[in-house]
Amino acid sequence: MVRALRGDRPEITPVWFMRQAGRSLPEYRALRATGTMLDACLSPELASEITMQPVRRHGVDAAVFFSDIIVPLHLVGVEVEIAAGRGPVFRNPVRTAGEIAALVR
Repeated sequence: MVRALRGDRPEITPVWFMRQAGRSLPEYRALRATGTMLDACLSPELASEITMQPVRRHGVDAAVFFSDIIVPLHLVGVEVEIAAGRGPVFRNPVRTAGEIAALVR
């Protein structure tokens, strides 16, 4: 990948593909059926397993670590869940600068 980015022509052409939350992998769907998206993101074992699934299945030589964009919000105290078929749902949406300031104390 680095050689190709530098403009070289490596013997094997690197390919980047995004597997939109693993929806195409039956092993991902089976694992995700056991808990919530946040459970999967916050468990090193689950996140590692989900990250490695496409590597094993497709024989690629790299992966981007599995997570979700809302994890940092959850970690600073925003009560959020990822509802199936809907996306992020916030119990108490943060709407003002004061509410943001209260989170980072």
